[in-house]
Order: sequence, then C-alpha cells, then structure tokens
Amino acid sequence: MNSQTFGPGASTHALRVGVSAICVAALSACANYAGIHSDKRIAQPRQFETNRSLPAEHGSWPTADWVRQFGDAQLSALVAEALRSSPTLEQAAARVRLAWTYSDTAKAATLPRVDANYSLTRERYSGTALVPPPDGGSWQTENKALLGLSYDLDLWGKEREALKSAISQAQASEADAQFVKLTLQTTIARSYNQLARLYALRDIAVQEVARREQIDRITAGRIATGLDTQEERKIAQANLATSRAAVAALDGNISSTRYQLAALIGAGPDRGLSIARPALGSSEEVRLPDDLPADLIGRRPDIVAARWRVDAITHDVKEAKAEFYPDINLSAAIGLDAFGFGRFLTAASRTASAGPAIHLPIFDAGELRAQLKGRYARFDDAVAAYDQTLITALADVATQLGRIRSSDAQLVEAKAAQQAARSADALAITQYKAGLTNQLTVLNADLAAFGADQAVANLEMNRRDQQIALASALGGGYVDASASAALADGAARTGSVTAAR
Repeated sequence: MNSQTFGPGASTHALRVGVSAICVAALSACANYAGIHSDKRIAQPRQFETNRSLPAEHGSWPTADWVRQFGDAQLSALVAEALRSSPTLEQAAARVRLAWTYSDTAKAATLPRVDANYSLTRERYSGTALVPPPDGGSWQTENKALLGLSYDLDLWGKEREALKSAISQAQASEADAQFVKLTLQTTIARSYNQLARLYALRDIAVQEVARREQIDRITAGRIATGLDTQEERKIAQANLATSRAAVAALDGNISSTRYQLAALIGAGPDRGLSIARPALGSSEEVRLPDDLPADLIGRRPDIVAARWRVDAITHDVKEAKAEFYPDINLSAAIGLDAFGFGRFLTAASRTASAGPAIHLPIFDAGELRAQLKGRYARFDDAVAAYDQTLITALADVATQLGRIRSSDAQLVEAKAAQQAARSADALAITQYKAGLTNQLTVLNADLAAFGADQAVANLEMNRRDQQIALASALGGGYVDASASAALADGAARTGSVTAAR
C-alpha cells in the first residue's frame, strides 16, 4: 500500500504525472495476467441439426394462458390461484428481490460516499510521550466531529463491471422465477390431467363391475337350469369382488391426486376435496412454429437465465482484470477536534484534509492471477451449462413432438381394437345367455374389452400430457424481448472472453 496526501492547493498537473507514472509501473513491473484467457463460446442453435426433428409447420407459440387451450375453466382457475398463493412462487420472488439488492449494493460502490462521525474520548495522556504538558500527564476529553467524502475514481472500470455483473445476475434470477412459474403451471396441468385419467379409468372399472354383476346373474340362472355349477358361481363372485376392489383403489388415487393439487396451489388438503371432476377437451392438432431453434432461446426462461449468467461472469472476469491496475480513491474530510467542550466550537478547532489514496499490487504471491483463473473457470462452466441447457431444450421439444405423433398413430389402432373387442364381448354375453358357450369364453372376451377400453383411455390422457409437456418445452408463453435484445447486442462479448496478451 502506497499513499500520498495533497493539500487543497496541490497541482492537478502533478497528480496526472503521478498517476501516469504509476500506470507505467503497473504495466512493466507489477502483477499481470499475461497468458490467462478462455476461448470458449456459447453454442448457437443453428449449429445443431434440427430440420428433420423440428420441422417448420407454421404453428403458433404458446400464449401466457396456454392452459386455456384444454377448455377447462377449473384448470385455469387452479393455475390462477397457484400464481396468487403458492409458497414456491413466493420463494422465487424473494430470491429476485435479494438479487436486486446486490445490484443496489454494487451501484453504491460507483458513487461518492459521504459520512458523518462524532466521537467523545476520555483519555489520560502520557507525560513523556508525544503530547507535551500541560495536557501530557493529565486526563483529557477529546471531542471530534468529522464530515467525510470519499470517491473511487474507478479508472479501470472495476466497480462498473461489478455492477453490470450484479444486474445480469438479477436478470438471471428474474428468468429463474419465470422458470419456476412455468414448472408450477406444468405440474398443475399434468396432475390435473392425471386426475382426469383416474376418473376415466374409474368409469371403465365401474362398467366392469356392472358387467361382472351381469355375468353373476346369468351364471345363477344357468345353475338353475343345470348348465353351470356352483364352481362357476364362485368364480363369477370372485371376479366381481376384484372389480369392486379396483374401483375402491381408483377412489383412493383420486383423493391423493386432489390433495397433491391442493398442495401445488398453496392450499390445505380440504381445498382438494372441492376440486370437481376435470372436463378437459379433446386434444388438438399440434404444429410447431417456424424458426423454432433460433427463437427458442428467447422463449425458454431456463435458457435466458443461463445466458444471463454467462454475461454476469464475463463482467466478473473484467472486474478481476481491473484488480491488476492501480486503484485511486479520493477522500476529503472537514470537522472539529478539540480537548474539552469549551474550545470545541471555536474556529481554532477546525480540521480538514484532502487527497488521493493509491493502491498498486506489486507482489501478491499469485493471488490475483489465481483469482482471475478462477473467474475464467467459472466462465467456462457457465458456457458449458448454457450449451447443455440449450441442447436439453431442443431435445425436450423433439421428444414431446415425437411422442405426440406416436400417440396419434397408436390411437387409430387402439380404437379399432377397442371396437372389435367390444363386439366380441357383446357376442360372448349373448351366446352365454343362450347356453352356447361357457363362462371362461365370456371372461376372456370381457378382459379383452376391458383392456382395450383402458388402452384407449390411457393413450388419450398420454397424448394430452404430452401436449402439456410440449407447451412447457416451448416456453409456456414466456417472452423476454428485452433480455434477448440486450444479449444479442453483446453476443460477441459473451461468446468469447479473451485476456489481453
């Protein structure tokens, strides 16, 4: 640490000469960051092959109220309730506020600071030291009041880069909060669709109970005519009990899913009991929007957050580089300083000081270089995290689209199989009544029809679940145009950070 103080009349020319000399010394003899750099670049969507997996289909991006596409007012109301009261969203909002307080703190470091201080000290001064008699060797009360001003010139932009980094981190937190919101909406929609699935399966199970009751009655009639024995009756009753147990199990799952939905929206379990049976509409045709890979980076909040973090660490690197240069801080103070109270408010008690304080790192045993290397390591990590987020997002969209296309194809065949199984089941019942076949044939036909109904119901619910997942993969209506524009302007800067050689 090397400091120098100038009086109020010090020459400005002398200060400039002194600063220039310090800069020359910094470049020639002091700590430097030569050889420390990174050549990493964030990935661009166009570098990935997506034309076949993500074709342009002239579709539309999801809107902010994308859950409305399923035509269920209760689902929209549950999502709106969650956005108002979910503790998960409140936590995310608190993290955003915290991030912005860090930026406010960083901003304060770029501005002048004014402080007022007052102290009263009762002290006995040595009679053989610096203070001469009569004060030396006696007890004195010192009153001191100072008004101080300090300002870091920030010639190399260290504080400004710290502020930019804090702002980018806050922007990343904003995007993170939007991702939490999207995740919550998606989870509620998928859980609600699961509730619809359970109700559909329960309807099939209830129909199965009715069918087994019918078989039991027919079997009783056949026993009376000598066509069947009590063994067939016991089998029919056992199958009936099994079907009724399946209905009870589905009722339990329905209750559990309602409780889960209540927890997701931030309410108690009783709120779940008031959730009515879902009335979701049929699945619509799915078509991807054009320019999907390129536009996705501004519509997926997790990608936006990852890119803001790359931007933040870019500024951290520049801040670390500025640490190698001289730090000049201007300070001034004016006040009163006197022994006792009688002379405290007199002109003779006035005190004042002004001047620069200059800090120049000369030998720090490699601390600054290690710090800069660490920043570059964090930068490389952030670039890799961004790349992985982008790759995962593209794969997510392609996966959900592929699943939807597969479900559409499966549904065609499953519905054909369902129709055939129902016809076979009806024929078996008719023949059983007429005594033309046995109970085993009826049960086999019944199981086939029951399985076909379940397969169609599950495929329809799977298809809607995949449609929900695709809307989420496309960003769920999120658009961060300001962030995209700002980051696009700084693409060259965030794409590659290279230290001066």
